[in-house]
Amino acid sequence: MSRDRSPRRLRRCERNVLLRRRGRNTLMAASLTALSLTASGCMVVHGEREMLPSATRAEAAKAVTAFTAAYNKADKAFDSSLDAPYLTGPFGDITAARLKAGHTNSPSGNPNHVPLKLSDVKITIPKKAGWPRWFVADAQGNKTGRARWLMVFTRGDLGARWRVAYVTLVAPGAVPRFTTDKDGWAQAVPAGSAQLAVTPGKLSAEYATYLKKGGQGFADGSYTSVERADRAKRANKPGLVTQFIDRPLTSGDYAPLALRTEAGGALVFFTTHHYEKQTAAAGTTVPVPNKDVRALTKGEVNQSLTLEFMSAEVALDPTGSGKVSVLGRVPGLTAAQGS
Repeated sequence: MSRDRSPRRLRRCERNVLLRRRGRNTLMAASLTALSLTASGCMVVHGEREMLPSATRAEAAKAVTAFTAAYNKADKAFDSSLDAPYLTGPFGDITAARLKAGHTNSPSGNPNHVPLKLSDVKITIPKKAGWPRWFVADAQGNKTGRARWLMVFTRGDLGARWRVAYVTLVAPGAVPRFTTDKDGWAQAVPAGSAQLAVTPGKLSAEYATYLKKGGQGFADGSYTSVERADRAKRANKPGLVTQFIDRPLTSGDYAPLALRTEAGGALVFFTTHHYEKQTAAAGTTVPVPNKDVRALTKGEVNQSLTLEFMSAEVALDPTGSGKVSVLGRVPGLTAAQGS
């Protein structure tokens, strides 16, 4: 029987041979790749389950530099679009409002701009499972005296940009030492941890309640007992009554974040939301504090002015039944309403 050696059949045979060779080559390449990955110690992991460092140290340092550059550009131009991609959470809200007021009063830019410079930057990266990933940068700023800048950078997935959610200012030496493993990675504390004096997830609500009613859960200090005393003085000035409303904020980009300290407690970053309503006596008007407040105010200010604030706090939450110490608090006006 003679074989069919037509050009069409020959081309079909050649294609079959090539496909078989490609199949073998593909399998061989896959095997070599798997062998190479195994030999090099690399493997695919599931980030939602595996305990992994939130960032590499180089990546974290790069994120700090990128934030600083964007922050300076936005501050110089009074243009929130220039740093909005690098901010989120309470710090994002506070900064956007500040730049909005600045632009309203000086459309050509910030005449008093001084570039932010961060030095002696210390980065603490927790090892954790799941998202968000986050890390803390502790730095000396050139615009706040001796106070240290405590910044929390977060991102929600692998392809997202690192953004600053929290910025608080603390006194030198106030930042505690963190628990780290043999490789220097810190330990994140879950929001539901019951080992602390106050569960991190409930700290915002506890602080809001304390500002309103007082209590024994917080240590005396500038942001606790002194803040309450100052409010009492302002509540009933002659001809002007001030009412305070404090609310917790705990979800999404405002969720609390905590790091384990060597003492066994945690350093917790959290957010609160505040309103101050000033009401003038009949026949008088509420004085507007300054042009920045005026720039953020809707409506005509006559007998009342309601100020809305976002506030970022950082607190030392001890184990057991100790008192929480609020180390830093940065409130910022975000809106106002006159009537």
